[in-house]
Amino acid sequence: MKLGIMQPYFFPYLGYFQLINAVDKFVVYDNIQYTKKGWFNRNRYLCEGKDKYFTVPLAKDSDFLDVRCRKVAEDFNKEKLKNQIRAAYQKAPYFRETFELFCECLDFENSNLFEFIFFSIHKILSYLELDTEIIVSSAVDIEHRTLKGEKKVLALCRKLNADCYINSIGGMELYDKKHFEKENIKLQFIKMDHIVYKQWENEFVAGLSILDVLMFNSVEETKRMLNRYTLL
Repeated sequence: MKLGIMQPYFFPYLGYFQLINAVDKFVVYDNIQYTKKGWFNRNRYLCEGKDKYFTVPLAKDSDFLDVRCRKVAEDFNKEKLKNQIRAAYQKAPYFRETFELFCECLDFENSNLFEFIFFSIHKILSYLELDTEIIVSSAVDIEHRTLKGEKKVLALCRKLNADCYINSIGGMELYDKKHFEKENIKLQFIKMDHIVYKQWENEFVAGLSILDVLMFNSVEETKRMLNRYTLL
C-alpha cells in the first residue's frame, strides 16, 4: 500500500494532487502547528500576467496553535475575494465551472481552518474524479504528542500498513531511505515533470494554485497532468 502525507493547504499547486493521485491512502495533518509563512490559507494566482497572492484571513490567536485550532476571520470578505478571482480569470476557457467550484469552497460555513481547507480538498478531488482514500492524521492511533518528523511518518506508515511511502521532492533532505528500509518500507520522492500550459498569450507562470490549472484546462487535460511525474 502506497501512502502519502501532507499538511492541509487551500487550493494548493498541481504537485499536491499529483501526490494524492500517486498513492492509495493520503494523510492530511490536522494536528500540526500553523505557520504564517506556510501555504495553509494562501496561494498564488495569475493577475495581469503576473503571480499574485490570494489569502483567507484568520482570526487573531496564538501562533503556537495547531491548524485545527485556528479560525477563519469573522470579517472575511468572501465577495471581495470572489471579485478578485472573477476579474483575473473571467475570460479563461474554463472559468464558469472552476469559479463555481472556488465559490462553493469559499462559502463553506464552518469557520474552523482545518475543516475549511479539508472541505476544499475533498471538493477538488471530487471535481477531478480522484478516489484516493483521505485520512485525518489525528484519527490514526499513534503517539502524536511526542513523535516528530521522520519518526511520526514511520509510525503512520506502520499503523496504516504501508509498504511504500511517497513524499514530495522537497523532502529528500528530511528522510533517510535506510531508516525506511529497516521497517520494510520503500521510500520514494515524487518530482513533477516540466509542465507548461497556455495562459492566454502571456509568458507562462509556473507553480500557481490548482485554481489556475483548472481555469485553463479541462478536467481531462488536468487529469493527464496528474500523471506527469517521476518517482525517485
